[in-house]
Amino acid sequence: MIDQSYNYIADHINQLQPSGIRRFFDLASKMENVISLGVGEPDFVTPWNVIEASYHSLEQGYTAYTANAGLLELRQELSRFLEKQYHVAYRPEDQLLITVGASQAIDLAFRAILNPGDEVLVIEPSFVSYVPAIKLAGGEPVIVEATEQHAFKVQPEDIERAITGKTKAILICSPNNPTGAALNKEELAAIGQIAQRHDLIVVSDEIYADLLYDEPFTSFAAIPNMQERTILISGFSKAFAMTGWRLGYAAAPKAIIEAMTKIHQYTIMCAPTMAQYGALEALRNGQDSVIEMKTSYRQRRNYVVRTLQDIGFPCHLPGGAFYVFPSIKGTGLTSEQFAERLLDEQKVAVVPGHVFGKSGEGYVRCSYATSMQQLTEAMKRIRRFMEQFN
Repeated sequence: MIDQSYNYIADHINQLQPSGIRRFFDLASKMENVISLGVGEPDFVTPWNVIEASYHSLEQGYTAYTANAGLLELRQELSRFLEKQYHVAYRPEDQLLITVGASQAIDLAFRAILNPGDEVLVIEPSFVSYVPAIKLAGGEPVIVEATEQHAFKVQPEDIERAITGKTKAILICSPNNPTGAALNKEELAAIGQIAQRHDLIVVSDEIYADLLYDEPFTSFAAIPNMQERTILISGFSKAFAMTGWRLGYAAAPKAIIEAMTKIHQYTIMCAPTMAQYGALEALRNGQDSVIEMKTSYRQRRNYVVRTLQDIGFPCHLPGGAFYVFPSIKGTGLTSEQFAERLLDEQKVAVVPGHVFGKSGEGYVRCSYATSMQQLTEAMKRIRRFMEQFN
């Protein structure tokens, strides 16, 4: 019997493809003895002091709604954190918004700034939710490729060429998911000059800001003259190992935060109260844990890159996040075929690169946010898998 309810689904929703990341994660979850290098989630448990602070908030009876924009105390602490860590000053009263993860902040940003047909430049390979979020907001994504030739760092001239009379914004993510590429201050400044020249907004996803390994992090909003045209997106999921807490934030000029909050108050009301109290503790007393996790990730990154290169994969050294993006073109397989066969034959789950955009074809994303024991075994299995191609 045909399910007639499919007839009621909106056309633009029918055209959206399910997440390719979740597909391979779901496949792996149904198999035994699988090592997953697929989902980008810390293998660390949320620091205990953060968990304890959340418990304490419940014990104190803090179970009601907060202000739509989030706890004022949290926004005040976040304001101090951003100024100390990234040298950008935002007023907690009207330039900060606490959201349900960074993903909701991205969604709100596009819904707040885009009119139907407005174009957004998206640097690919890119996180899987960017293009759908732009489309759902009525915008048109325009792809700008960042290639392996340039260590997956977008080139300013490629951005310039993609700009049209309909371009409204540029979306960047540094450090990048899935490549780990991190733009330095000079590279960000070059993008800033383009944004200023063409009067564009920059949506800067900085969720991996605290996971930069070889040089200091530069926030796009800290680039001279850029704060007034930047929507800074970040959250607590990656650096503080708080993925399941679903807590993020946006920092932007007052008018933009007001618009985002207007949508937020009608669709979400506010982020979970107990999670906000946990985040407050993370900002105040969580940096030691962040440094500990970052040190471990750096060791794992070095091991995975070195081993993959030894196996025979061209693989650049990512500057941040916890992903590597090796080329599998030498196998003659597509990204999808490689990932499916590796999972089926050696029970190692990776994400095919094409799910991050067409420019990701020929690559796979491997997350090293898992234990060294698991990574060591995964590398052994990948080496066995590659013997058939050598």
